Amino acid sequence: MIDPPPRCNAVIADIDSANADDPRTVTVAGTSRPYEVVYAERMTERLAAMYPEGSDLLHIAARGQHIRRFDIPRAQFPQGRDGYNQWRRMCREHHARLLHDIMIRHGYGEASIAHVAKLVKKEQLKKDRESQALENVVDVVFLEYYFDEFYGKHQYNDAKLIDIIGKTLRKMSPKGHKAALALGLPERTRKLVLAAAEREASALAALAKVAID
Repeated sequence: MIDPPPRCNAVIADIDSANADDPRTVTVAGTSRPYEVVYAERMTERLAAMYPEGSDLLHIAARGQHIRRFDIPRAQFPQGRDGYNQWRRMCREHHARLLHDIMIRHGYGEASIAHVAKLVKKEQLKKDRESQALENVVDVVFLEYYFDEFYGKHQYNDAKLIDIIGKTLRKMSPKGHKAALALGLPERTRKLVLAAAEREASALAALAKVAID
């Protein structure tokens, strides 16, 4: 999307305003900023790099896919996989509702709003081109900026990390894999990604045959 329409820019401004309330902060270039504002900007930057032709709806979904995630703390849900999945489902519904209200305010129709909701809910992955594009961007941003934070929080061993990265790679398409491998990752992280790609080689080759990049 070379020249975003004015209402898309207005939606993005509202998303940033909503995320500015995040009590969590991250320091970027020596400045402390709201965590989700920075995450959203990184999503936009990576989307522009990977999909410069992306629609305004894809840009809205990328910018807003974590909108006000801090409203629903992970700690409110049980530990373990079931609790995590419950939290993720609640977050996605929350993000879709907030984006619905913002997009209505700026004149988007129900069909466009439903499409953005589908994207942020990660529906039709591997079937819808923009759903796949958003998943690729999400995963590349995670590896580029948040993998070390994730590792530091959980302290998994290498086998577990390779398993997690392998599952992530299976959600991506060849375009996502190429972008991930082009990142200037720390050597240890890069080795884990390469190990996961090698372990999943057969599955990734099969998925590549039906990829919708």
